[in-house]
Parts: sequence; C-alpha cells; structure tokens
Amino acid sequence: EMDEAPMLYIGEKVGKGDEDSPEVDIAVDPLDGTNLVSRGLPNALSVVAVAKKGCLLHAPDMYMEKIAVGPRAAGSVNLDAPLKENIVNVAKALGKSVQDVTVIMLDRERHQGLMDDVRSIGARMKLISDGDIAAAIATIFEDTGVDLMVGIGGAPEGVISAAALKCLGGDMQVRLYPENEEQKKRCAEMGIRDLSKVMYMDDIVTDDEVYFAATGVSDGDLLKGVVYYKKDRAKTQSVVMRAKTGTIRFVNTIHNLNLGE
Repeated sequence: EMDEAPMLYIGEKVGKGDEDSPEVDIAVDPLDGTNLVSRGLPNALSVVAVAKKGCLLHAPDMYMEKIAVGPRAAGSVNLDAPLKENIVNVAKALGKSVQDVTVIMLDRERHQGLMDDVRSIGARMKLISDGDIAAAIATIFEDTGVDLMVGIGGAPEGVISAAALKCLGGDMQVRLYPENEEQKKRCAEMGIRDLSKVMYMDDIVTDDEVYFAATGVSDGDLLKGVVYYKKDRAKTQSVVMRAKTGTIRFVNTIHNLNLGE
C-alpha cells in the first residue's frame, strides 16, 4: 500500500477454499490511517469490502484521482469538470448555497490548486492529514457535515470507499494516477491501457451484492475508537452495510481479550 501497511495481494486466496465455500472478492485495509494512530489523531479505521467474485476493481498499488458524494448528490459530479463547477452542482443537488457546501480532502501540496478553488468560490473546506476512506464515507451521512470528497489518494482505498458508497447509493468517479513509467507498466500488465479513462461506480463495484464493514480504531466523525477496560476487556464500535438492501447496522461489542488465546 501507499502507506506501507500490510495488505492482501491481488489474487491471494484466503479461507477454507473448499468446493462448498463461496468465492468472493475481498478488499481490506487493516488500518486506514496508520499515521493518525501513531499521532493520536481521529478517524482511523479498520475496513473490509466483500463482493461476488470478479465484482471489485483490481486496482494497482498506486494513486488515483477521486471525487465522491453521498446519495442526495449522486449524479451531480464529474471528475473531468472543474472543481468549482462540481461544487455548484452539489449545492444545487443538496438544496443549499455554495457557501454551505463542505469539501473534504487530504492536506497535501498536490491539492493546492483544489484548495484555492474551494476558497475562491467561498465554499467550506475540511483538510485531513490521512484516511481518505473515512473522508469518502463521511459524504454518506448528513450529520458529519461533509458534502464532497475530492483529491488524489491510494487506489486500493478508492475501491473500498466505492464499496461503502455503493451500499447507500452514493456516487464516485476515479481515474488512475501513475507517477512513473514503472507504474504505467504495471497498469499495462493488468490490462489497463487507457490511463485517461474515468471509471464510474459500476466500473469499480460491478454488482449490488456487496458488503462493507468498518471498525473505529481512534474516535472519528462516524465511529468511536477502541476503548480499553480493566480485566483485559475492550469495546469497539463498527458499522456494517449491504448494498442490495441498503441496510446499515451499528454494532457495539465488548471483547474479552483473554479468550481465544
């Protein structure tokens, strides 16, 4: 991964692997926001997306351009359009003024032009140091105050974000962003020839039978982080979503850390 976290490689087989077991695609990030945890900052998550075999984009390990909105603004964004135009369209879709639209992005030098656009049009901006999966998910829920996510971030994280957005009718568009010839070669080896192609939600997650789950590691906008109690117990808060039914379940769990050793 771009943050050097451990990962499953594309095509790695997990589980029992017998003929009675279902074949599925899995995209996992055991810790989205490694730097957040190391610095005691919020919004670190442990996330996984599961879909029918062949239904998740096999994203190479590189960056991608992203734009994402929640269900109320679905269909209002265009990755090829200027950010100012997208902000105006999102404002119209949400029935609010441009000044009340909040755009979230990673606080990176490469995003300076996007930051300037947000400021010049008068919209609100929320900069985060890491964790753009949490940023994409934030667009789904009204109480987070986030309306639009933009910027360049990890491609594997983009696939997981798309799975979450798919579960609740959100919208996302992406485009791979190779930084060197080696990464371009990697794309070609995976059969990706047109690097200028914009990929839409149904290109990233091709079926409605998709599940997404996240557990808070540190406190965030959506989930509480892990809380440790005396006597080797811990409490976690998770969210589980299913695209086919549009259901969302929040799960609070008390773990006995002495069991299962």
